[in-house]
Amino acid sequence: MYRKMRMLLRRDAGMVTSEYAMGIIAAVGFAAVLYAVVTSGEVSAELQDIVKRALSARM
Repeated sequence: MYRKMRMLLRRDAGMVTSEYAMGIIAAVGFAAVLYAVVTSGEVSAELQDIVKRALSARM
């Protein structure tokens, strides 16, 4: 019984690598979209405005 369970559990040994690969592909795709949004003109100008207001705030 123990041997059969061990054999069943070992069958999916290759799945972990493919899951990591899909996760990395998804993360790279998300990073590319995020980079494109942040570097667009309108978003970049808005971010610069937020930083300028934060730096010029009185404490």
